[in-house]
Amino acid sequence: MMPPAMADTLDIWAVDSQIAVVGSISVDCLLPTGIYISLDVPRDATICYIKQLLWKQAHDYPLFHLLMEIDSYMFSCVNQTAVREELEDETRRLCDVRPFLPVLQLITRSCDPGEKLDSKIGVLIGKGLHEFDALPDPEVKEFRIKMRRISEEKMHSLVRLSWMDWLKNTYPPELEPAVQENLQDKLYGGNLVVAVHFDNCQDVFSFQVSPNINPIKLNELVIRKRLTIHGREDEELDPSNYVLQVTQSVWDISQPFKVLLVNGNKLNTEETAKVHVRAGLFHGTELLCKPIVSSEISGRNDHVWNEPLEFDINICDLPRMARLCFVVYAVMDKMKNKKSAKTLNPSKYQTIRKAGKVHYPVAWVNTMVFDFKGQLKTGDFVLHSWSSFPGVLPLKRILEKAAEIARSSESSGMAGRGGKKFYIELKEIMERDPLSQLCENEMDLIWTLRYDCRENFPQSLPKLLLSVKWNKLEDVAQLQALLQIWSKLPPREALELLDFNYPDQYVREYAVSCLRQMSDEELAQYLLQLVQVLKYEPFLDCALSRFLLEKAMANRRIGQMLFWHLRSEVHIPAISVQFGVILEAYCRGSIAHMKVLSKQVEALNKMKTLNNLIKLNAMKQSRAKGKEAMHTCLKQRAYKEALSGLQSPLNPSVLLSELHVEKCKYMDSKMKPLWIVYNNKVFGGDFVGIIFKNGDDLRQDMLTLQMLRLMDLLWKEAGLDLRMLPYGCLATGDLSGLIEVVSTSETIADIQLNSSNVAATAAFNKDALLNWLKENNSGDDLDRAIETFTLSCAGYCVATYVLGIGDRHSDNIMVRKNGQLFHIDFGHILGNFKSKFGIKRERVPFILTYDFIHVIQQGKTGNTEKFGRFQHVSLRITAGKVHMDMIFFVLSDVADIALHRDSLALGKNEEEALKQFKQKFDEALRESWTTKVNWMAHTVRKDYRS
Repeated sequence: MMPPAMADTLDIWAVDSQIAVVGSISVDCLLPTGIYISLDVPRDATICYIKQLLWKQAHDYPLFHLLMEIDSYMFSCVNQTAVREELEDETRRLCDVRPFLPVLQLITRSCDPGEKLDSKIGVLIGKGLHEFDALPDPEVKEFRIKMRRISEEKMHSLVRLSWMDWLKNTYPPELEPAVQENLQDKLYGGNLVVAVHFDNCQDVFSFQVSPNINPIKLNELVIRKRLTIHGREDEELDPSNYVLQVTQSVWDISQPFKVLLVNGNKLNTEETAKVHVRAGLFHGTELLCKPIVSSEISGRNDHVWNEPLEFDINICDLPRMARLCFVVYAVMDKMKNKKSAKTLNPSKYQTIRKAGKVHYPVAWVNTMVFDFKGQLKTGDFVLHSWSSFPGVLPLKRILEKAAEIARSSESSGMAGRGGKKFYIELKEIMERDPLSQLCENEMDLIWTLRYDCRENFPQSLPKLLLSVKWNKLEDVAQLQALLQIWSKLPPREALELLDFNYPDQYVREYAVSCLRQMSDEELAQYLLQLVQVLKYEPFLDCALSRFLLEKAMANRRIGQMLFWHLRSEVHIPAISVQFGVILEAYCRGSIAHMKVLSKQVEALNKMKTLNNLIKLNAMKQSRAKGKEAMHTCLKQRAYKEALSGLQSPLNPSVLLSELHVEKCKYMDSKMKPLWIVYNNKVFGGDFVGIIFKNGDDLRQDMLTLQMLRLMDLLWKEAGLDLRMLPYGCLATGDLSGLIEVVSTSETIADIQLNSSNVAATAAFNKDALLNWLKENNSGDDLDRAIETFTLSCAGYCVATYVLGIGDRHSDNIMVRKNGQLFHIDFGHILGNFKSKFGIKRERVPFILTYDFIHVIQQGKTGNTEKFGRFQHVSLRITAGKVHMDMIFFVLSDVADIALHRDSLALGKNEEEALKQFKQKFDEALRESWTTKVNWMAHTVRKDYRS
């Protein structure tokens, strides 16, 4: 059990603070003359009221005659995100502004629009831009400069548009340096690719030039391009005044890669323990060479090695996205007592006993070998390590796991052609399911026949990439040349190339180029995953981040989705800077959209405050009193204004116009979600509802609902409309978010409970569901409702089985009055089921009870025709699983899916898949009594609580 939520006792603006009880607060106001005036004002006083009161009292203080007119000034303060905020809107209340301290400074109204914009962006994204300014990271600085330039160009282009073009735009309808050796083999279309960098600025220009070009001519080309880009075409500069300095490429350095391990401090080890470091080079999760192990040393706080670690790979063979991984091990004598055993905490780390010693990992850290400019990192580096390892791992797997976690941070004459025998073998490999492992011989065959793959199996690119030896320079160079001529993959198939297994820059750029074939509607379907794979990008400025920003700035619907997907995770330290600077770039390029987003942020803040108030009083008040207090709060002007007239974060096409306070409530679950209802004139006066949850992580629900949405899309493309209802769900912050309310719907539990006098028997009343549908439908409408129920039930049976969705009690399945069945609350997916006393509660592959069969058979026990049709539809859906193999591979964790190859029927033909699902179908129906028992226990518990 968790204690009731409590506000921070140091938060003077909290609803339960002493100030809230007293009602007034002492505010220190600083005048431009340097005079401090302390005012006692109501905590809900408007900024305008405080300003007028201050001006009245300032008359009695010295230097008042030096002040200008009152309208020449405005207040500024330091807000809760430690950002200096100018309070231009003087209708806001002090308790809504929530200054970090009750100190207001009266300042002259600023005429610097840039400073104002920075402040607004900081407030909107929940992270002050001064945090980015203070970072001594040249990559962050350069990325922000580049993105600001792109944003400014975007804003200038909008200004030049006609009104209609602006409307359509805002609301749309629906390289790497060449090598010196073997030059002829490295040419692109007979040309060299040259990158020229000006040493006094950040400008870098790339050209394809003839190998015979002289330096003066190259200088002339570069200078002319630079002048053109900066709008100075009329200037004349002498190319001979510039010196072309040729930088040595790492591809010329045939020496082994080395690092000097200096020291480590503050390691969490026993004083008697010896320590050694294991280091490895990785490309994605592929180990590039044999790991290196340092010597064992002793020490207390400081451990000094000063030991060179030389890897069995030359610098010239290091791929661009190589990652250096370190794991620190403590080595102790074999444990002799229980105290030592407790110190090692074997439940957290896998301890290995070898030669009378115990080895256990204590820390790990990763770093890129090349920097964001593609230059080999040199010099001294301090790496801050992590101390936790997930799961129980054998000694030889710890380093590999550290690399895996970090992802969670034409040469035609060189390839042979395969004969008929090899072609048949190649075809068999390519037709296997995506999760099948390739052996060394198969990978060698694929690489040898890479041009056959390009011509006959272009969709096999992922398997070809897994067959590349990334520690061989020549293979990498040939692959990069091959990508230039590889036909574009369909966008859905290209998504896989953005997974952590494919870190190469050119591969990811190729994948993004394939995504450009997507329509905005299709992009919206995959945007959640595209934001997640941003975490696998080692550098800020990459093809994917530019692509997403470009699409977001061109389409406000995409922009809103991108904004919330980024903002909901900007609080996570590992990605805070990356997501923060992308959010900043979007805001700078979409200033008109900032006002809409700010309104949404303000509304969500109000909901969070209200939810905290309800949680605080839940233990003190009855539900009726709590609901009354909620309504009183919602009727206050500040709440009504903040929560009305905003575009829904769930769907920008929906306007949440006017609060219907009487229908608003909070739910009984532990986190007391808010049920907010609106009168929506856009939809003919129908009510629109949203649920605000504070304290629950909705990201898994978002993923599951998106998977359901994609499955529904694939089935519709195959001609099957199964009336699926993947309702809206959006994470908006740390453990908070919104869920769409599906109108005219009830849970199975409520339907059964309302039709029975005894809670214990309600779950066994098979007539309850059918009778409820009859109460809400008649004649042809009832037939249509049963048809809709049959189709949606079939769809969710297959979907919940394939996705391994658990915890399917009767309050997690709902039915609309039109017969549409749908599932909610996806806290347990991919087979992660609940258990009690070691016994799994999930006994069936999916939920199919005789209640459902009773509806499908229209209440007629012998109606085998209707039941047979239901089975046929379910099996036909299963046959379509072949089309979903790639989608699941892309959208879910490979380790999770590998555990569920059976439910995905991967590697099986259509006949085998149908036979397997038929067995599961029979099992679900045969064991449905266990479902009813679970439902009975849930219903009794629910009835007792109420």
